[in-house]
Amino acid sequence: MANELPPDLAMSIGIGIYGANGHQIWKAPHELGGLGHVAATARIPREALPTSLRDDSEIVHHETLEALLGDPRVELVSLCSPRRRDQAAHAIQALRAGKHVYAEKPCAMEECELDAILRVSSECGRMFHEMAGTAFEQPYLTMREAVRAGRIGQVVQVLCEKSYPWHPDRPQDEEVDGGLIEQVAIHGLRLVEHVGGVRVRAVEARETSLGNPVAGGGLRMAASLMLELEGGGLASVSANYLNPRGTGVWGDETLRVLGTLGMVESFHGGRNTRLVIGETDHGPLDATAPRIDFLAAYLQSISGLGGMPLPLEEELSPTRWVIRAKKRIVEIPLEECGGDGTRTGQ
Repeated sequence: MANELPPDLAMSIGIGIYGANGHQIWKAPHELGGLGHVAATARIPREALPTSLRDDSEIVHHETLEALLGDPRVELVSLCSPRRRDQAAHAIQALRAGKHVYAEKPCAMEECELDAILRVSSECGRMFHEMAGTAFEQPYLTMREAVRAGRIGQVVQVLCEKSYPWHPDRPQDEEVDGGLIEQVAIHGLRLVEHVGGVRVRAVEARETSLGNPVAGGGLRMAASLMLELEGGGLASVSANYLNPRGTGVWGDETLRVLGTLGMVESFHGGRNTRLVIGETDHGPLDATAPRIDFLAAYLQSISGLGGMPLPLEEELSPTRWVIRAKKRIVEIPLEECGGDGTRTGQ
């Protein structure tokens, strides 16, 4: 290990990346502006890394999380733990080792674990954030701004769908990735709260394994969440692994926010938008403004150069609600379904 960083990295935050089970930070472009750099890795096959990281002689490749946490050049740990069920414990371990933490969703699978992360973060004086930038990508950032400006009036209902295709590598064990509700429907909860600007007050959920190509597998193929909102509004979130490849969109998202004056919507994975107010269809939104890079905002916050776009409690509220939804789930048993997917006895 080199004893000193090159001059251009001396003031940059050292990031340790642990695990590749999710959207690890090299998998998407980030506008770090010199605020951060990858200093070390662990539990990631060298061959899985991009050439820029694999061949960088300044990056140390550790075998274990413990070794990564013992690396003095690592100030922030980006967690995509091999099993999501273990990630809350990993986050707490990293915080107690004096590291800031940036965690893939869901950052925890139990509400007590989420509370423990926040408590330890406060006790250790280290920051914690989830990879929760959904609402700050375009066109959702522009939709959020339109709603916050009052252009559609008081929000009464929000409708959201998040659809991905099935593929054989999807884990049949929800302990690996958190499952359909906690790692897919969470995007919908973020769009409801962070774009629609309304907070969830209660949730009911249903899910099914119908359509799972793996006999006896644990993968849920579709889920529906009904949400009661503060102030009396309603929302629904559907999530599934039923997106046909012919749509041409990997994650086919639909979001419609309806208010007392009008509505704003996006569909076809955010490729299309529309704003309608009263009798006037304003057509597509101008969503050419830059997105807010969530990781860059986090690094700025650590460096004292800025703040996060959301208070932490608001950021993690969707995580809390998908955990609660999963605890109150009603699953349609496949043995009670007919061959056409209808319930028997109806």
